Amino acid sequence: MKKTIQIGTSDFKELIEKNNYFVDKSLLIKEFIENGAKIILTPRPRRFGKTLNLSMLRYFFDIRTKEETKSLFNGLKIENEKEIMKLQGEYPVVFVTFKNQKHLSYENFEDGIKVLLSSLYNEHEYLLESSKLSEFDKEEFRDIISRNPSQGLLAEGISNLMRYMNKHYGKKVMLFIDEYDVPIQEGYIHGYYEEMIALIRNLLTSALKDNPYVEKSLITGILRVAKESIFSGLNNLEVNTLLRYSFNDKFGFTEEEIQELVKYFDSANELEGIREWYDGYIFGGEVIYNPWSVLNYLKNKREGFMPYWINSSSNDLIKKLLLKGDNSLKLELEDLIEGKSISKVIDDTIVMSEVEDSNENIWSFLLMSGYLKAVKTELVRGRLNCELKVPNEEVHIFYENLIEKWFKETLNNQKYNIMLKALITKDLEVFEEIFTDFVMKNMSYFDVSGKEPEKVYHAFVLGMIVSLADKYEVKSNKESGYGRYDVMLIPRDISKLGIIIEFKRIKDTASKTIDEGVKEALDQIGKNKYEAELQDRGVKNIWKLAIVFKGKRVRIVSGD
Repeated sequence: MKKTIQIGTSDFKELIEKNNYFVDKSLLIKEFIENGAKIILTPRPRRFGKTLNLSMLRYFFDIRTKEETKSLFNGLKIENEKEIMKLQGEYPVVFVTFKNQKHLSYENFEDGIKVLLSSLYNEHEYLLESSKLSEFDKEEFRDIISRNPSQGLLAEGISNLMRYMNKHYGKKVMLFIDEYDVPIQEGYIHGYYEEMIALIRNLLTSALKDNPYVEKSLITGILRVAKESIFSGLNNLEVNTLLRYSFNDKFGFTEEEIQELVKYFDSANELEGIREWYDGYIFGGEVIYNPWSVLNYLKNKREGFMPYWINSSSNDLIKKLLLKGDNSLKLELEDLIEGKSISKVIDDTIVMSEVEDSNENIWSFLLMSGYLKAVKTELVRGRLNCELKVPNEEVHIFYENLIEKWFKETLNNQKYNIMLKALITKDLEVFEEIFTDFVMKNMSYFDVSGKEPEKVYHAFVLGMIVSLADKYEVKSNKESGYGRYDVMLIPRDISKLGIIIEFKRIKDTASKTIDEGVKEALDQIGKNKYEAELQDRGVKNIWKLAIVFKGKRVRIVSGD
């Protein structure tokens, strides 16, 4: 019987037993075992198969389910690795996932951790019958199950469970931790970061640092965040971010796997579209497709190509970081949206509490989270220099939607559309009225100080690039300084209106008047013969505009 695609199933046993298609990642087991590190952290973007892979490792090693799960690996690549197969079902296993620890307050977070540990202990309730555990062990065990532990017992929750299992089985424990950084991001977003870090640090450090009961451990999440001190002092920790080569083909789909997948589901003729929309990630030199989006597309082909990954969860933190970015970040965002690349020094040890402190931290966060790709990486004097691009059409749409959202949060949808229509139809009166309203609202929205109209300018240019892309090529010379910008809208239909806009900022304290600034801006257009490029393209109908700022005042004047 032909296998089916099951979306969202992260339980390996369920996926295999219900005859669902499984992209064979079983050699992860071999790479995990043969890796010399005892504790391995492998961050990857969300929905790239992290939970499913850990579930596979869990079923492979778990001593409790050895016989009933042995057949799960029949026909998989790992079956040919005879020495590795001898380890199947030979270890007690602890599997912990933090993916549901999304809370609005620290109090709720702490309760969530108590519930998480209670459920984990309930899974191993058989230990209460073990003659190897002391009555004191069992009393602590019951405190965790009843969700009434002391702070000290709570912090030792994972390590104590491993100690009990080691006593019972006489073997060290395989520890798998999934989405360890979800609480870190949630604490950062909702304002309980410091308290949360203290608890998570204690919980994970006790489980991983100098723990005599751990055989090996694999930890997954989105970010490395090693500098959070969660993993401080772990001299047996190996970190494999998406820029490193270890495990580079074990999360997400490779080209070879995609070829097999589309052939199996009779979709080979759609491969180019799949590449355009969902390919483009690069993990340690390996080209990787987004598995969530590919599988969703193949299951729902009649709906066409859609941004499945982007729509699968909230992007609020990403939006917040891009919105708060400074003038140069928005300049570089223009380049990315236009399909160009930007060169950045990337720090793959991001500190969540410092992510907003610099553009470099924001770009690093976007790369590690899957919103950018590194097409070229060089290690120069200990620093990672990366050439960054938008990975595919799906993520490109996310940036476009974000920019339109910026506009529509200060102008309603109707006004936004009227403003752009007035611009391209040479309706100066309507354009000036709505644009002035946009400026007044965005001076504070894009810039807390209200002193940098450049940010309003860049928001406006980004909006035109996105919203007028089908009708116009939008060009900006991207000069900075005192806000003298040249913007050109080149119509794709040369019979339509071509537009040249000169932006000028006059300092609030300057003696120069807005009228003088207008004259200077229009003279700038004429002096530099900006219209020549439009004329060379065959555009005859040209509109010249001067937009001049002084403080929060704005004047728009036509030059013809």
